Amino acid sequence: MKRANQFSVRPNSTREREAFVRWLDASASLWNETNYARRQAFLSDGESIWDADTGTLEGKYKGVLSSSVAQQIIRRNSESWRSFFSLNEKYHAGKLSEKPSPPGYWGNEEDGRVLRTYVRNDQYTLEFGERSRLEVPIGSDLKDKLGLNRNQRLRLEISGNSKWSGEPGRLEIVYDELADTFRAFQPVTIDTSRLDSPLASEEAALDVGANTLVACTTTTGSQYLFSGRDEFERFRETTERIADLQALLEDQRTSSKRIDRLYCKRTNRRNHAQDALVRDLVERLYSEGVSTLYVGDLTGILSRHWSAWVNEKIHTFWAYRRFINRLECVCEEYGIAVDERSEAWTSQECPQCGERDETVRHEDTLTCPCGFEGHADLVASESFLRRQNNTAGSMARPVYLKWNKHSWREHHSPPSLAETTANEAYTNQSTASSGNLALGDSDD
Repeated sequence: MKRANQFSVRPNSTREREAFVRWLDASASLWNETNYARRQAFLSDGESIWDADTGTLEGKYKGVLSSSVAQQIIRRNSESWRSFFSLNEKYHAGKLSEKPSPPGYWGNEEDGRVLRTYVRNDQYTLEFGERSRLEVPIGSDLKDKLGLNRNQRLRLEISGNSKWSGEPGRLEIVYDELADTFRAFQPVTIDTSRLDSPLASEEAALDVGANTLVACTTTTGSQYLFSGRDEFERFRETTERIADLQALLEDQRTSSKRIDRLYCKRTNRRNHAQDALVRDLVERLYSEGVSTLYVGDLTGILSRHWSAWVNEKIHTFWAYRRFINRLECVCEEYGIAVDERSEAWTSQECPQCGERDETVRHEDTLTCPCGFEGHADLVASESFLRRQNNTAGSMARPVYLKWNKHSWREHHSPPSLAETTANEAYTNQSTASSGNLALGDSDD
């Protein structure tokens, strides 16, 4: 099983920083020249992309990059092209709905490009401790500039911890000009035996929402509510700030570095909350002995809702597919199986009498003519679980969690059934799509 260690890289001086950026910049240039040669061959009849003269390009850049790094850049580009050809075959065989595009370029200066490079696993050294450091190979041109001898490598300070231990893979280093940060990603192949949980036999089900990001019910009787209202408001505030700045642009410009930084900030802030939610939830489920987690299969039903407010939550803020991908990844760490199944009607079905057509969902509340009234998202997750496991028993008081910009903390009082938000959609069976309002983001 593969995992990744992530840490920050911090050059020690201005001269070292300039050399490090030049090293990354040369990597991007080598990628772009290699990719350009191969794209030209791809667009020309009768030419093979593998005939591109990558040897000459390697020689051109090895004085800055070192031969091993230059080779890794070209090899990584080759992998991208092989992946493209594989997807292209699937597309022509009718197995993919969208036609794939050839590998792209690594940005340009006007866009605030993201520079990156790759270092072979036997060409770098990582040490963690009081003086954590990273050593990487550089070319002779940079060594001369920094006063290093031919056997020395560039040594950089790093910040972070090695979470995973195992067989290290190819190191990826990224410099984001907009955020002005250096990050390194070390893939590691770990032994999965230590994650086995043979005694785990409980099950759980998730309902993904908008106001409540996640509602979860387990066969042990536990229920969890992760509120998304505050984070969505911060997301909207940033969106409105972006719109204000876009209105001030001149000369038909569509963006600026300031706007790009706000986009990055908005996305990173959402992703941080989402990743922390997944980690918190999975650790709770693991401690309860959950071995199977059911999530809704929303393939093909991420439809547009008539409310623009709901659409912004569904298609822009929540990023459903990214959430599921992250959930599957973390669950794999803990030996929990993720099973995507249909959750149609769970948001409209009364848990007391089974009524669907006459129930009404307003905000967080589901009401039924039989007299039942409950939290709609919790009802949905409980109904979803009972559909998969008929042994689900009585439920304990839900654990209500709110995001404090750093972590998810248990809140002393969950929202009342009558708690509402202005302009939110009022839905019942007649306005719901496919019998169930699907919440997520198909674009991420």
